[in-house]
Amino acid sequence: MPPKRKGPLQLVQREVVEIQKQVDSLVKDVQSQVGSNEDAFKRCQELLTSTEKTLKTLKKLTKADELAPVGNYDQRKQEEERRLQNISELLNTLSLKLSPPGPSTAGGNFSEDYSEDDDDDTGDDEDSDEDVDNDGSNEETESRAVKPPLQSNSHIYIVLSHFKGEQEGDLSVQRGDVLRIIRKTADGWWLAQDAKGNRGLVPKTYLKIGSTIDDGYDDEDDDVDSETDDSDDENEEKESEEVEEEDQYAASRSASHSNWSIVRKALTEIDATDVLSAMGAIPSGFRPSTLTKLLVEEGVTYRASHYIQPELSQSQLSFKDLFLNPDTGKVRARQVRTCVCFTLWSCRMIPTPGVGVQVLSRHLRLCAFDGIQVLSNIHTVRATYSSKSPKKWSFSPRMTGILPTLLDGDCFLRCDSVSPNLGILFELGVTFIRNSTGERGDLSCGWAFLKLTDDTGNPVPNRTHELLVNGGTPYERDVAVEASLTKISSTGVFQQIRKARCQPKLIIKLKSMNSRTRAELSLLPDTLLHCQSCIHLLVLHRQLLADTLLMERPTMQNADLICSPILSTFPVLLDQPDLLDALRIAWLHGLTRMRRAQKRDLTYLKQDFVKVYMSSVYILLYSPLLPCYEWADASSEEQRARVIYNILDSLKHIQYTTDQPGGPEVFFDPMHSHLAFDVTELTFDLLSVAH
Repeated sequence: MPPKRKGPLQLVQREVVEIQKQVDSLVKDVQSQVGSNEDAFKRCQELLTSTEKTLKTLKKLTKADELAPVGNYDQRKQEEERRLQNISELLNTLSLKLSPPGPSTAGGNFSEDYSEDDDDDTGDDEDSDEDVDNDGSNEETESRAVKPPLQSNSHIYIVLSHFKGEQEGDLSVQRGDVLRIIRKTADGWWLAQDAKGNRGLVPKTYLKIGSTIDDGYDDEDDDVDSETDDSDDENEEKESEEVEEEDQYAASRSASHSNWSIVRKALTEIDATDVLSAMGAIPSGFRPSTLTKLLVEEGVTYRASHYIQPELSQSQLSFKDLFLNPDTGKVRARQVRTCVCFTLWSCRMIPTPGVGVQVLSRHLRLCAFDGIQVLSNIHTVRATYSSKSPKKWSFSPRMTGILPTLLDGDCFLRCDSVSPNLGILFELGVTFIRNSTGERGDLSCGWAFLKLTDDTGNPVPNRTHELLVNGGTPYERDVAVEASLTKISSTGVFQQIRKARCQPKLIIKLKSMNSRTRAELSLLPDTLLHCQSCIHLLVLHRQLLADTLLMERPTMQNADLICSPILSTFPVLLDQPDLLDALRIAWLHGLTRMRRAQKRDLTYLKQDFVKVYMSSVYILLYSPLLPCYEWADASSEEQRARVIYNILDSLKHIQYTTDQPGGPEVFFDPMHSHLAFDVTELTFDLLSVAH
């Protein structure tokens, strides 16, 4: 049986797939710097031509050209047109990236071929020789042949004055350097190459054609005295024109050249997200993660380790949110404008990235937000999903033992902001790796916002809320997660029901607090967002912080370094959830050994908490066996979990009965090695951590 003939649309689809593979290979070679820029630029131009040709062919196709009926013909044709347009945009971006700095007056290739330029110069010389022969002067022809060729080569220039590059892409030169001009541009900034092979932009006003600088007049220049007055007038006119051109170049330099530098910088910063978006491999509403960018670029500004540190008052001489109750010796409770507890349930109908992408983590980043700025730390909760229903994310899975902090969807928010638009921002994100290049990236799959007050200023009721997930960034409005959702008609009742079911949603539940939880939350900082399972650890840290800073310091104005290993290292745990879980496990094991009266004694609790901390997490923090914490790295997470479990299991047999914190026998045990000692392990610097 002969094979079925392919229709025109199917043939075009295969061509698009082949072009996309070649573009993916080109992007990989450019990022890994395989081959020269000239070869990559040539490949880019060839692919661009092929893309435009295929797009032109696709636009000419009609449904009548098909050999057999094709379902959803117009939709398939539009999808292929969109893919080709995205590929064309990506190729144009790469073409600009691979081209040399500075706009060119000539179109086409980004650099001129030296052999072609030399041929042009040779042609000019031949024309001049023919003119000389017509005049019948053979002696002049012979004298011209004796001249050094460099004097007549229009590509060799000499630098007249020192020039230091002011921007990226400029070439710093010294007076007397010989440069070869690769390209002459209309803005007066020429692309040049020095003797060492360095390339960059040099202003044409600093250059003179030739290979040497003449400080005086030579024999040839003496002939100028014998020229007529008409030629002198012509030279003066040329010099005046050159001065005017130099003024124009100097005036336009700050605008044209600086703008190009900005464009060039933007084009060279192409990450995996931009490439996938241009290729149509991810849904149209996906964006680079906004909250992940804040976490990475702003240091500790938006991390919980920063928000649990004490806050100084306006005078910088006392604390704003940390006080002691003189009657009980405990931290004084502080009420804030907003204090809520909520549970993350699930996410529904969340699109998945396209082919060629391996998802390393599905997670939800959340923070206090007023529509303009982030008002709290950014907390992350990892989601779980089933391969049978990849569009549904779940939180807080049922499991034996202690639920890890990273998976715990029971959270609380304390915020003292007076903004009437205060709410919780939820950003759904994925961390991925491209199979072809191995490049990692973070995508936002959409965002949702829950305003915590109604229009009259009253708190929203404690109930389950279904929040619509929007595409784009939190600063964009009316962007769908997928373009296909906007095509669903909503005129009829059934269409509205269908569209509502297809819309991505986040389901959360606001819940009331019991008196014990409310009392514990009142002891925490005024602004903090974290999981409820760690409240008791945060309260104990807060109590130790108050004792050290408010009672044990000589005076309130004393800012010397304080010897307190637990205060200097505890904030690190909030940025490494697996170590925070290790402390929870060790502390719960310590609580099982206490009697009921000891659990009600705050002094005993604080002392025992310090012992448990120093004999467990402190050893883990500085163990050479523990690899560095890396987000969404499966191998690193498995290795860290193995080390943490082994060390905690070995420490279960040690009794915390000594008076010294941590027990000295733990630190002298040869089974537990320690990294090289650093004084920052033991010292708490109030001036550097307070905010």
